[in-house]
Amino acid sequence: MVLMRSNILLLLFCFSFYLGPQYVVAEELNSDSLTIVDLKELGIQFAGNNKIQLITSGAEKFELMFDEIQKAQKYVYLEYFNFRNDSIGNVLFDLLCKKVNEGVVVRIIFDDWGNRSNDQPLKKEHIQRLRDAGIEIHKFDPLVFPWINHAFHRDHRKIVIIDGLVLYTGGMNVADYYIHGKPEFGKWRDMHMRLEGDAVSLYRNIFLKMWNCCSDVSIDSLEYMAHGDSVDRIIEDDTTAIYVGVANREPRISPKAIRRSYVSAIDNAQRRIQIVNPYFTLTRSVKKALYRALKRGVKLEVMLSTKCDVTVTPDVSAYNAKRLMKRGADIYYYEDGFHHSKVMMIDSLFCTLGSANMNSRSIKYDYEVNAYIFDETVTNELQSIFESDKQKSTLLTPDNWKKRRSFKRRFMGWLYHFLAPLI
Repeated sequence: MVLMRSNILLLLFCFSFYLGPQYVVAEELNSDSLTIVDLKELGIQFAGNNKIQLITSGAEKFELMFDEIQKAQKYVYLEYFNFRNDSIGNVLFDLLCKKVNEGVVVRIIFDDWGNRSNDQPLKKEHIQRLRDAGIEIHKFDPLVFPWINHAFHRDHRKIVIIDGLVLYTGGMNVADYYIHGKPEFGKWRDMHMRLEGDAVSLYRNIFLKMWNCCSDVSIDSLEYMAHGDSVDRIIEDDTTAIYVGVANREPRISPKAIRRSYVSAIDNAQRRIQIVNPYFTLTRSVKKALYRALKRGVKLEVMLSTKCDVTVTPDVSAYNAKRLMKRGADIYYYEDGFHHSKVMMIDSLFCTLGSANMNSRSIKYDYEVNAYIFDETVTNELQSIFESDKQKSTLLTPDNWKKRRSFKRRFMGWLYHFLAPLI
């Protein structure tokens, strides 16, 4: 039933099409230290004075995040594509109910499409119990007949904000398979981050805007502000403070924000690009940017996952992988489970981490948010993880290509790649 439901949702989306307004917000910034990308063209908001901790596993994420929520004094805001109704979800909701009893405001947004495509979705009675406990929880764009009207623009973000001081964001939703894996995949690999500093307010504004869209009761932008606490926790002249850009994709406000930031980052690479992405179906503009990078001699390394939870996607990703390999890219297939991370590192200088995949679904349709982290230490840490993951991967070569992909799968990849603008 879950597979049938997922296929129906996929078909509904593939028969849908949307042309949004061509508008991008430009941010006027001047920074001598950031010459790799043309910041004026990215449509990204920037904030300095941040500290970042990379999170490489679900166990680490939930341990850190639950401990932070336990300490919350004012509010906890959560925005997720879905919450799986399982053991880890229940622990989270029990903790949030406890915080409500302590006087902490808890507000939750989840995507109704994401919830229904989940094999253990939140049910009406579960949501009502949370509301009865005092948690404010809303669906983004509830699915109603004829359903197809709601195939566009799902909320794919993963954001948790605690007291305006700390942010958790990245590629992980709330599910116990981030800890225990899944029988069909084995381990579930993903990347998340904990951020403390001025960029938290940028994510807070994203949440508030979505909340005011989903709820009948708007939140004033000054409600529960941190009153400078976040600044006090980081010294302005601290040499470890990090400059962060937040690329927020909103379909009718900044539809090109993610796409432009990906293309600009790739176009400005001089030596090396490293990418991990689970749904590598690529839009035309990103694909051309990668070709240009290879043509000018940039070393391109891409890590794909041998296992995948979405039909069609692996065949299209493999089709793109072969074309990049023929142009000189190194393509690695991760073998130790499902690699769901969404990261890119450029020239050992900066990196991006967030919710957006390198597919049309993320780049052209959904609400997404990525952080651009201009810090060599964080970038080098991600690169070290990439190098370690190579030991659990197979390098794609012309010799093993046909062994890995049967004629049928190669043909289906060619056929399905025409659907890339829709998936």
